[in-house]
Amino acid sequence: MTQQGVRWTADQVLALAPDAASRSAGGRLGVAGPWSGTGTDEGAVWGLCKGSGSEPYRTVVDVTDASGPAFGCSCPSRGFPCKHALGLLLLWSGGEVPAAPDRVPDWVGEWQAERAERAARHGTAEEGGSAPGPADPEAARRRAARRAARITAGATELEQRLADLLRAGLATAEQAGYGLWEETAARMVDAQAPGLASRVRELGAIPASGPGWPVRLLEECALLHLLDQGWLRRDRLPDGLAATVRSRVGLPSSADGPPVRDHWLVLAQYDLADPRLTTRRIWLYGTETHRTALLLSYGAGGRAPDLALPVGLALDAEVSAYPGAGRLRAALGERFAPPRPTSARPPGVTTSQAAARYGEALRDDPWLDAVPVTLGRVVPTPDGDSWQLADADEDMALPLTPAARSRPGLWRLVALSGGAPLTVFGECGHQGFTPLTAWPRGEGDVVPLH
Repeated sequence: MTQQGVRWTADQVLALAPDAASRSAGGRLGVAGPWSGTGTDEGAVWGLCKGSGSEPYRTVVDVTDASGPAFGCSCPSRGFPCKHALGLLLLWSGGEVPAAPDRVPDWVGEWQAERAERAARHGTAEEGGSAPGPADPEAARRRAARRAARITAGATELEQRLADLLRAGLATAEQAGYGLWEETAARMVDAQAPGLASRVRELGAIPASGPGWPVRLLEECALLHLLDQGWLRRDRLPDGLAATVRSRVGLPSSADGPPVRDHWLVLAQYDLADPRLTTRRIWLYGTETHRTALLLSYGAGGRAPDLALPVGLALDAEVSAYPGAGRLRAALGERFAPPRPTSARPPGVTTSQAAARYGEALRDDPWLDAVPVTLGRVVPTPDGDSWQLADADEDMALPLTPAARSRPGLWRLVALSGGAPLTVFGECGHQGFTPLTAWPRGEGDVVPLH
């Protein structure tokens, strides 16, 4: 990727899109018609895109930055990257952007110079800037103790509310409506326990989720009760499980594991959005350490998170694990080179091994929704009104989750298979399997399915 002529595939470009609307709009701009003044050198791709105004939008992307692609566009979009950047990269991936190393436009040079100046200022601040004064450990201890006391009070109150619900009967949850849960969630926010608040809000949607909702509500109430009890008795738990409880309740933590350098294959990237926050999940696989890591990035107020990595390429970088049982979540550290193509792939497992892996993970984290799994040889097949991934080598299948069955990626997966086995990476949990990427016949470029 650092060499001129080595381009991303269209799938890798579209995997950077913050949402389906941006992906669709970017796809429409991935043709030569609206573009003029396009060019590329070993550091950037640029072009002018005709829009609704009198002046075209100036779009530039740095595709060789070790920290990941950097985007610049004069459009007013709050998306990151915007549809113009996606369209330009699609044009480039198709070989329709001419090489112009001797004719870099002034506006592109100014953008590159501004980025270099910001990087230099940042480096100077780190190396020669005044360091903040030492923190007061006693004050920090008192703040932590006050917050722990608030969370304990909130967890105790939540236990009482769950007991009242079960005593009155689950039918009262349907009659009370969502207001009951929102008021309880607000109490958990006041207690500085955002993890508890989030799980309470999820309870409020269950009574309207269709047939069988009382069973689902009882299951989720039991998990919430278990989390409450885990917090109230955290001093008796093993260190790893205690760290998991603190994280699930909502206490912040920092990556404390030693940095692990590897060539990390970007397996998947997708966003989960609500009105308050957009969470981007990026799955990595260490081609040398064979470890799987999860990067989380956040965007507030409807904005897309800043971190975006091209699916299917490998990043030479360090990652550090967060505390907690399983330790899948990690922080991305120093990056030593831009993402590059790789032929390395994670080894596949059977469907029964995938189910067993999730069961084993639950012993360390009972609140875990799913684990990352690569299925070796599976075929998407219909199962009544639903779909499943049938193992080609054993008499077992994994059902697809309801969310996966409603995504366009399902039909892409079916088309890629054509009835033949393929390799699929995704998340395996109590609701089934959510496919995220696939390799047709176990070879070739990874194909995003989300």
